Amino acid sequence: QVQLVESGGGLVQSGGSLRLSCAATGSINNIYFMGWYRQTPGEQRELVAEVSFGGYTKVVDSVKGRFTISRDNARNTVYLQMDNLKPEDTRVYYCNAKDSGRVRDYWGQGTQVTVSS
Repeated sequence: QVQLVESGGGLVQSGGSLRLSCAATGSINNIYFMGWYRQTPGEQRELVAEVSFGGYTKVVDSVKGRFTISRDNARNTVYLQMDNLKPEDTRVYYCNAKDSGRVRDYWGQGTQVTVSS
């Protein structure tokens, strides 16, 4: 099993920045992809950004140029640097980890990000 512990959410004004962190423990050898999703209550969870063990990144268009994902394999930690935040970025953000075959899926508990206008 893999446990994911997130930190770094909170309240920020529009245009501000936050940095989310997610540390993985447990059977970390299973992990290849790490990433961040976000969700509004009643809506589907959506991908924000993902990084592979080798450092290949994928960032969705809605946050491209504002959010940066990075990974420290030695610390088994993934980061999401969020700059120029907008009110529409207000969501619960979830850390995610997958194995190389995208068969096993692990989730963190979620952290609230609120951007005030």
